[in-house]
Parts: sequence; structure tokens; C-alpha cells
Amino acid sequence: MPADKLARNRWLVLVAIRIVTATGAVFGVILLARAPDTAMRVLGVAIVLSALYAMAVVPRGLIAKWRSR
Repeated sequence: MPADKLARNRWLVLVAIRIVTATGAVFGVILLARAPDTAMRVLGVAIVLSALYAMAVVPRGLIAKWRSR
């Protein structure tokens, strides 16, 4: 695969991961805001925190893995 196509595909993967994790965080905030009981609020907080963690860690891990030597 040519280098420019490989770079484009990797960039698209990074953008897709950022969009999915941001969507997950928004879902968690909505769940947190509309939660009828404490258990659902805890679930909303857990979803938000895990989405924010994934947003920070996954792209950096892929970039380190894909870094050319």
C-alpha cells in the first residue's frame, strides 16, 4: 500500500476513534442528566469517565504503535 494511502487510512481511524469516544461521553452525560435513580447516575458517570479515558489513551497508543522508525 502506498505511504499516502496508509497515512490517510490511519488518520481516518484516529478521527473515527475520537468521534466514537466523544459520542460515548455525550451519551453518558445525557444518561446522567436524565437518570431517575442513583444506579443510573453511577452508570452515566462511569460511561463518561471511560469515554474520556479512551479518548486520551487509545489515539496516543495507536500513534506510538504506528510511528515510523
